[in-house]
Amino acid sequence: MKTEKREHEEPGSVLLRGIFKLGKISHDVLLTSTSVSWTPITPDNPTGEQGSERGSHRVWLRDVFAVKVKRRRAAGQQTGGAVLGLCLFCSHRTGNTLQEVRTHLLNTSLSLCHTWVTQLTQLLTVLPRPKQLKVFINPGSHKKQSVLIYREHIAPLFRMADIHTDITITERKGHILMVVKECSLTQYDGVVCVGGDGTVAELAHALVLRAQLESQRDPDCDLNPVQATLPLGIIPAGSTDIISCSVHGVRHPITAALHIILGHLQQVDMCSFSSLGRLLTFGFSAMFGFGGRSLALAERNRWMPPSQRRDYALAKTVASLRPEECHLSFLPVNQKHKSGKRRSKEQDAATGLSWETKPGVYLSISIMSIPSLSPHAPRGLAPNTRLTNGSAELITVGNASRSEFIRHLKRYSCPDEQSSLSFVETRSVTAVKLRPYGLVGCPGKGEKEEATSGDDSEGSFPWNIDGELVEMAHEVVVRVHSRLISLYGEDVEKVDSPVMSCSCI
Repeated sequence: MKTEKREHEEPGSVLLRGIFKLGKISHDVLLTSTSVSWTPITPDNPTGEQGSERGSHRVWLRDVFAVKVKRRRAAGQQTGGAVLGLCLFCSHRTGNTLQEVRTHLLNTSLSLCHTWVTQLTQLLTVLPRPKQLKVFINPGSHKKQSVLIYREHIAPLFRMADIHTDITITERKGHILMVVKECSLTQYDGVVCVGGDGTVAELAHALVLRAQLESQRDPDCDLNPVQATLPLGIIPAGSTDIISCSVHGVRHPITAALHIILGHLQQVDMCSFSSLGRLLTFGFSAMFGFGGRSLALAERNRWMPPSQRRDYALAKTVASLRPEECHLSFLPVNQKHKSGKRRSKEQDAATGLSWETKPGVYLSISIMSIPSLSPHAPRGLAPNTRLTNGSAELITVGNASRSEFIRHLKRYSCPDEQSSLSFVETRSVTAVKLRPYGLVGCPGKGEKEEATSGDDSEGSFPWNIDGELVEMAHEVVVRVHSRLISLYGEDVEKVDSPVMSCSCI
C-alpha cells in the first residue's frame, strides 16, 4: 500500500495518505495537522475523492490521546505479533460525559503503520497536554474504593496517554498540605486528587498557599493573592462531589481523566476565608447556619453510611431549626449601579469601597464562588454564578417557618427555574463579613445570647467550607479572588447526572 508524505504543506493540508480497512470496507484515509478523515472506496469511486459526504468521517486530533500499532498476539504473548494496523484512542462526547472510543484502521504493512504512528505521535506530542502528574488519593473516599477506582479506571488511561505519575496515598487530614508545602513540584505539569470535596479543597488550598510562599507573600494577607502555578485535576470519589460536578457537569471519573489527558484547562475563582487578620483557608464555597449545623451533626455520626448520615443530619437539623442573629456586611458587584436605599455603610480601608450592611436574623447564609452543581442540585446551590465571573453568590435565608424552609430546600432538587421566595435573597458580591451576635465578646449583646448560641461548640459556630467542618469563634471575612487556580475541565451550565433528592424531605 502506497503512502504519500508531504512535509512542506501549510497547516491543515494532507501530510499522509493511505488505504486502510475499517471493518471489511477499504477507505481512503487522510492525515492533516489537525485531523484524520476517511472515505469508503467503492467500485465507481476508487479514490474516494468524489464520493458522497455521508460516507466520510473525521476525528480531530484534539480528541485523540494515543495511537498504537495493532497486533495479533497469542495468549500470554507480551511483545511482537503480526501487524494488523493502527488503533486511535479518542475521546467522544455525549452531553457533559466523555468516553474512550477506539477507531481501528487495518493494514498489514509494517512500514506504512510505522510511518503513520510516528507522524501521529509527533502531532500529538506538541499539543499542550500534561506529561508528568503528581497524584493524591484519599483511600477513605467512595466507601474506601477510591484506590480501586484509580487503579482500574484512571491509571490505564494515563498509561495509554504516556503520562507518568507519582502517587501519594494520604494518611490523615493535613497530609496533602504537608507534602505540597515541602516537595519539589517543578517536574510536574499538574496535580491530581482522587477523593471528595474535602480532599479537593485541601489540595486547592495547598496549591494556592504554596504559590504565596514561593512569591514571598504574607500567607495571612488575603488581598490580591498570586495564582497557583500548577493546574488541578479532580477525579470524583466522594459522597456529593460538588466541585467536580461544577467543573465537569457529571460525577464520572472517566470524564475527569479525559479532561486531564487532553489538557482542557479553565481558570476558576476561589475565596479566601480569614478571621482576626489570619488566613483560615482558600476555598470555593461556605455555608453558615443550617448548612454548618447539619454538617456538624453529620460529623458526630460518622459511624453511619454517608448517605444515611447526610439524610439523618438534614432531618435532625430541620426538626430543630432555629435562626441566628448576625451582623452581615458585603461588597456588592456593580455597586455604582445598584438601586435601592442602603441600610448602612462602612469604609473598607484596604480597597476604599463601601460595605453594605444588613444585620438581621437568618436561618442560612451561603457564599459560593462556583455554581455548586450536584445530583441533588442539578441547577446548583448557586445557579446565578459561574466559575470565572470574579464574584460569589451570597444567598441569605431569613427567618421563616419550618414548612417554608423545607419548600426552599426542595427547590434545589428541581432541574427547572422556579419563582423566588420572599424570605430568600440572592446577591452577587466580591466580599462578605459575617459576625454572629452570639459570639463571645460581641459588642452590643448580652450574656444570654452568648450562652445559648454555641451548642455546637462552646463559644464558636460551625461553618461548612467545601464540605469540611470549621468551628469559628470570631468574625469571618470572605473575599473572592478572580481566576486564582486552574482546573482541568470545562464550564458547564447544568449537571448531567440523574436528579437525586433527600429522602428525609
